[in-house]
Amino acid sequence: MSEADFPTMDAMFGGPASGGLFDIPTAPMGEVGDADIVVMGAPCATPYESVGPYCADAPDAIRSADGWAGVLKHHDFDLGGTILAEGTKAVDWGNLDYSDNDFTANRDGISRAVKTVLDQGAVPLVIGGDDSVPIPVFQAYESHGPISIVQLDAHIDWRDEVAGERMGLSSNMRRASEMPWVETMHQLGARGLGSARPQDFRDATDWGVKFFPMQDIVNRDFGEVTNAMPSDRKVFVNLDIDAMDPAIVPSVIGPAPGGFHYWQVVNLLKAIAERSQIVGLNLVELMPANDIGGRGALVAARLLGVTMGLISRQRG
Repeated sequence: MSEADFPTMDAMFGGPASGGLFDIPTAPMGEVGDADIVVMGAPCATPYESVGPYCADAPDAIRSADGWAGVLKHHDFDLGGTILAEGTKAVDWGNLDYSDNDFTANRDGISRAVKTVLDQGAVPLVIGGDDSVPIPVFQAYESHGPISIVQLDAHIDWRDEVAGERMGLSSNMRRASEMPWVETMHQLGARGLGSARPQDFRDATDWGVKFFPMQDIVNRDFGEVTNAMPSDRKVFVNLDIDAMDPAIVPSVIGPAPGGFHYWQVVNLLKAIAERSQIVGLNLVELMPANDIGGRGALVAARLLGVTMGLISRQRG
């Protein structure tokens, strides 16, 4: 029996979702209506030539990981109720178009889409794509700030450039630091080796980043970490899925041992929602080609579902 022949939840419960993420309704690109939350896929922004758009198929893999017809009406034990609070609505725009060679157009398209959501009073959930996607997402908040960024990532992403490219996946937090509407940054989960050099780390510290390396997180009372999250601010959650331990999410390009467990991230998200307003999230860096039985996509979907539920409860 091949993996494709194995029984699945959607086979038991009425077939695959006919809508978007978690079977929320789909809507034409740009149409917000009365939605509180808008989901969109951003397959690619500014890929490095050395690797190309290696995460472009992630949005669809994540949508299919934990959805079947009617699932939106089921009880979610991670949220204590249905995903969406009563009286709130979410829609899924599907995936933005992207070009393999016109990266400026990719970035402009992402920024325009996110700004459209914000201008109409909704909250965007952006599914990447590699970690260059957050740069144009952050840019869309220029007239909707100030914002505080909470980044969960194995790497700090403070390179000024890589092979001459300044808008790539290793530079998103440095580019964010140059945006006047980005007020504070909390960066959690850094560990092992990444692209950062000592000066990059010093630059981030000098800017004012509050770092919580993964080793410190596991060696201290976790309540200290949640209590250190921003308070009374507009918070954007920047989630690189390689923040998770690779035993849980194996499907990333830069795995590093010793990352977050699922419940740690859920509790962090809940702590942020208790203390501040979540004004957006992007989830990036899932590589479906490296996944094992869809485990990474499932974790990504669950974290998006929890975030959607928390935003829905704030709105409701």
